Amino acid sequence: MAKRSDTLETVLLAVELLRRIPRCRKVTASELHQQLKHAGMERELRTIQRQLEMLSEHFEIERDDSSKPYGYRWLEQAKALAVPNLTPQESVLLQLAEEHLKNLLPPRLMKSMDAFFSQARRNLGPESSARLEREWPGKVRVVATSQPLLPPKIVPGVFEAVSEALYSNHWLHIEYKNAGGKRTSADVMPLGLVQQGSRLYLVCRYQGFDNERNLALHRIAAAEVSTLTFDRPKTFDLKRYDDDGRFGFGEGEKVRLAFRIERSAGLHLMESPLSTDQQVVERKDGQLEITATVIDSSMLEWWLRGFGEAVTDIKKLPANINKN
Repeated sequence: MAKRSDTLETVLLAVELLRRIPRCRKVTASELHQQLKHAGMERELRTIQRQLEMLSEHFEIERDDSSKPYGYRWLEQAKALAVPNLTPQESVLLQLAEEHLKNLLPPRLMKSMDAFFSQARRNLGPESSARLEREWPGKVRVVATSQPLLPPKIVPGVFEAVSEALYSNHWLHIEYKNAGGKRTSADVMPLGLVQQGSRLYLVCRYQGFDNERNLALHRIAAAEVSTLTFDRPKTFDLKRYDDDGRFGFGEGEKVRLAFRIERSAGLHLMESPLSTDQQVVERKDGQLEITATVIDSSMLEWWLRGFGEAVTDIKKLPANINKN
């Protein structure tokens, strides 16, 4: 019975290694050892080395032994490890997921999914019979709710370093240039990565401080992952941080907002309310009188100003005031 268990463990390890060996570059046994460790598979380095030697003999894997440490990669024309039983529906889901997750996952996690994404693309290729599934990505689209902007350029290597430090709970050393052009060096504790429109922001704490700050990734001139780890603060919650309006340039303060708006301009608020406690009164003069509990922020101000003269009589009262 023990022998069966050992055999299964060997097979599972071989499959994981085959999935993680790349095509575009060589990977060492030490790198794969760390990848498996992060994935919860604790194995001795020597065990992985022996497995790689065996796999390179039986699969189309190039072993570069010209210098140590040895490097491994799939040959360019190799089929690599096929992902079985991926249906056309699963393929179209993965194709959409790849597009929308590429800026929200560490590059090495995305690379670990390469076999799935490649199989999905093959399944939906021009030679496949999955015509309806192949057409689906051209039938759906996420559109902007404001003037579309091209994403700002991020210095090469910054996103990789930031996402790796965030993923592994390592301190991050950065060179940061603010909007005024002032450049500073700092060690930060990465806590979250947020995409807002075309921009990416790092939520972090500066060393020696216990408050959070948002840093635009395109303003980070350089980033280096430290060898030092940290314990993620139990009091920090990225969803709550967002709910408090921190990306609307607010301080988390709730107010009871009241305003009047022309019906034609405010009709969409009856379909998509500002809050769960929103109240709407239709006035005889054709205007809508709206009250709702919201986070007070600069974004709220910009939103209200966007209506111009269609919005009048704006009031902000404490959120705990009697609503009746």
